[in-house]
Amino acid sequence: MKYTYEDIAGMIDHSLLHPTLTDAELEQGCQLAAKYKVISVCIKPYAVRLAADILGGTQVRVGTVVGFPHGNSSPKVKRYETIAACEDGAREIDMVINIGKALSGDWAYVENEIRLICHESHRRGAIVKVILETDFLPNDEVKIKLCQISERAGADFVKTSTGYGFVKGQDGRYSYKGATAHDVKLMRAACSPKVKIKAAGGIRDLDTLIMFKELGVTRCGATATAAILDEYNRRAAAKEKH
Repeated sequence: MKYTYEDIAGMIDHSLLHPTLTDAELEQGCQLAAKYKVISVCIKPYAVRLAADILGGTQVRVGTVVGFPHGNSSPKVKRYETIAACEDGAREIDMVINIGKALSGDWAYVENEIRLICHESHRRGAIVKVILETDFLPNDEVKIKLCQISERAGADFVKTSTGYGFVKGQDGRYSYKGATAHDVKLMRAACSPKVKIKAAGGIRDLDTLIMFKELGVTRCGATATAAILDEYNRRAAAKEKH
């Protein structure tokens, strides 16, 4: 195998954000993350303390979301969310930008908000992943601009998507792409090496995860963690037999 199990598991932020997940399912998700030894969970904000308790003593980091999923909270609300999450045990903050402000070209607002969240997170020992929600963005220029703004504001990562950015088209149907190779390559080129890339949305199998890794992605958000890592183990075992 080209990559070790640790290489692959070390990319996965196990996503526990679906609106219908119960407390029992969130607990089971944390236990799964520990079993498979992934790098982190990204859990609903109210369950951060639960995750921190379950995952204490493991190598799995606890992450959560701020302004999720559409980024429309005011900066002071996002700031409070960040502080509360860190106090509950979060060490990774995935924040959604104010997409309407970005589409309005109010770059100062977007940059100042990201800087605020980075400041509050970093002083509490947490890293920040800035979610651009690429499905909502009209062109590459806006995506590049947001990457540059995020880096200038102190972001540790830029991230493609929430996984919940469904867009209603003119035909009334909802569609969603999530992470794409095009956007990941664009984002990697737009940032310096000190800013990492997270892909999220639609990563459901091992081959897709490896494809993104080879495009320069450091982290992937995934709900199909068990399927991805079981497939890795199946392939590794088959290779050993030969």
